[in-house]
Amino acid sequence: MIELNKDNFDTETSTGLVIVDFWGESCGRCMELMPSVHELEKTYGDKVKFCSLNIAGQRRLAMAQKVMGLPSFLIFKDGERKEHLSGEDLDIDQIEQAIKSYLV
Repeated sequence: MIELNKDNFDTETSTGLVIVDFWGESCGRCMELMPSVHELEKTYGDKVKFCSLNIAGQRRLAMAQKVMGLPSFLIFKDGERKEHLSGEDLDIDQIEQAIKSYLV
């Protein structure tokens, strides 16, 4: 999983299908989802670039992407933001379905 920051965010999300996991160490739901997200990377990593962004120290970047709550996942296709998944009730199946919808 590629760690994003303000210096590489635009470059890493500019081509192909990219999912960005916005997380924080104090977000319990983020930490619960993380192992499952890594499993998705093993399954879809040849078709989707998986990135993560720890909002600690990156709050301005998160706000610029309109990420106001955690957990949040953004899906980009060729640099264009396509979808924003977020909320305490977000589960791994919803994330996987969103990924699959862009692989058709």
